[in-house]
Amino acid sequence: MATGARRLKGISRPSAQRMRHGRFGRSTSTRSLGILHAMTPTLYMLCGLPGSGKTTRGKELEAAGEGVMLNADYWVCQLYPDDAEAAARDERKARVHQVQWDLAERLVTSGISVILDHGLSMRAERDHYRYRARNLGADVQLIYLDVPIDTLHERLADRNANLPPGAFHISEQELDEWAGLFEPPTPDEAAGH
Repeated sequence: MATGARRLKGISRPSAQRMRHGRFGRSTSTRSLGILHAMTPTLYMLCGLPGSGKTTRGKELEAAGEGVMLNADYWVCQLYPDDAEAAARDERKARVHQVQWDLAERLVTSGISVILDHGLSMRAERDHYRYRARNLGADVQLIYLDVPIDTLHERLADRNANLPPGAFHISEQELDEWAGLFEPPTPDEAAGH
């Protein structure tokens, strides 16, 4: 490794080199990373109700080399395998969100884009992450997956019948309750304001 180049812990040398050379950003502006330059990192915020396709979209972005995905539900399942469903609905999930944001800040300040899969159902929550990411010098892209409630019911029934790793059973009643609380992004928010 060249003198002055930084190694990112836990990331293979080729991956770290790709990340440093801008494969994870979309902006044309650059910032210095020691002797290397990278494009401005992006915080991708996935927004939508359960079953809307957030995790699928996040995996697509990650597979395309757009960033590192942080999925709270997956982490909850890994950290609390014997009590994951309860953990997903109590303060333990909030702790996972905080640890993931701490990691996201480290990644973004290293020039690596992040795909945040937290649901982000409230405007204040989205504004909070948008503000913090911009203060770190990152671009922010909100990806809103707007799916009709009937389609969500169908998708969740299918998913509940054969839960994939990192997913929880969600009842129709829970989905309907969350849909009533959900704050869809406004046009000005979607435009990045």
